[in-house]
Amino acid sequence: MTDRPKLRPRDRDTILQALAAGVVPRTGLAHVQVGRAGEVAALVRDIDRIADAGSAVRFVIGEYGAGKTFFLNLVRLIALERKLVTIHADLAPDRRIHATGGQARGLYAEAVRNMATRTKPEGGALSSVVERFITDCVREAEAEGATVERAIDRRLAALQEHVGGYDFATVLKTYWRGSEADDEAIKAAALRWLRGEYSTKTEARQALGVRNIIDDDNVYDSLKLMAAFVRLAGYGGLLVAFDEMVNLYKLQSAQARNQNFEQILRIVNDVLQGQVSGLGVVFGGTPEFLMDSRRGLYSYQALQSRLMENGFATQGRVDLSGPVLRLQSLSPEDLLVLLSNLRNIFALGAPDKHLVPDEALTQFMVHCNKRIGEAYFRTPRNTIKVFVQFLSVLEQNPTEDWRDLLGVVEIAADNDGEADLALIPEAGDDELATLRL
Repeated sequence: MTDRPKLRPRDRDTILQALAAGVVPRTGLAHVQVGRAGEVAALVRDIDRIADAGSAVRFVIGEYGAGKTFFLNLVRLIALERKLVTIHADLAPDRRIHATGGQARGLYAEAVRNMATRTKPEGGALSSVVERFITDCVREAEAEGATVERAIDRRLAALQEHVGGYDFATVLKTYWRGSEADDEAIKAAALRWLRGEYSTKTEARQALGVRNIIDDDNVYDSLKLMAAFVRLAGYGGLLVAFDEMVNLYKLQSAQARNQNFEQILRIVNDVLQGQVSGLGVVFGGTPEFLMDSRRGLYSYQALQSRLMENGFATQGRVDLSGPVLRLQSLSPEDLLVLLSNLRNIFALGAPDKHLVPDEALTQFMVHCNKRIGEAYFRTPRNTIKVFVQFLSVLEQNPTEDWRDLLGVVEIAADNDGEADLALIPEAGDDELATLRL
């Protein structure tokens, strides 16, 4: 196992607070990650291909609580280490890939607001990327004795081949003028345009003198344009992560679903045919989003034919070369390592401060398996949540014995119908909670 970075108390608290609530922490994933080496290696190859002016598209499929969001965040962190720029957003009723009422522009704006680089992994890195590009242009202009605008024009000439490339270049030059004049309002207006936050062309024309905006009908073209720009700014490429794709499956309108599926098909075709460079797109969704023949991607025949999994990859065989990557259940060994990592986080990496011995880890697994069955292997989020709560109680009640506390584990259905774990007070056998689906 590779050495993990030193854990700071602030990071420890951030990680545990997120895990106790059943959500993925924004930092410290390396302290939690276990297993799925094959899946991670496949995405690393994709990232290397993107950095080599290639492209990639992946559909990360897993049940609720199987670790999709965690996996996507881990992939984004790896991309940042490989000098890529990442953007990400969750789909929602007001954010989707194709729309006519601003929902697609809203998805783009949310994703670009979350732009991250290796030096600014927490997001909000758009201004840093633009400043890096401008600084390189200034340095180049000084070396050649040319004007900065001429250097910007020369470096952005390649963007003219892209839809919206002229306006994109105009906005960047306007940002430069605002920087020279120390006009923060102009710079803010330029960044607002780049984030897709203008809702009308009139407003953008008055502020920046451009005729078009990033809108519902050109979101994917804008993503390709942004990928080309970050490469010009000195980065390896752009990785886009869209999670909660199940929201497309939930759309009531068949026409709206098909229009979104058409955009996904366009992305898949561009990548598989090698028509885009420096861009990777990763979608996170449930098996229903992929395979439902009435409302999922498989309901769109062109997508079904491209995303159908390898028929030879059965009976334990895997094929990680296709667009679809299924997250397999963690093995008992992986889960044991995961619980050990959580115990280590509580102790800030100090073995002498562990709240429970090794025996408690195995007893926790045995207890969960006895009460729940194999379900807890499929949903590590729930297992993590309960174990963190278990250790939290022990930390705050040092006189308690872990054997007495382990007690009973209940499964209850939460709001999205997902089986959830919870520790409940000690009860007799006739009072044990049962599975409610």
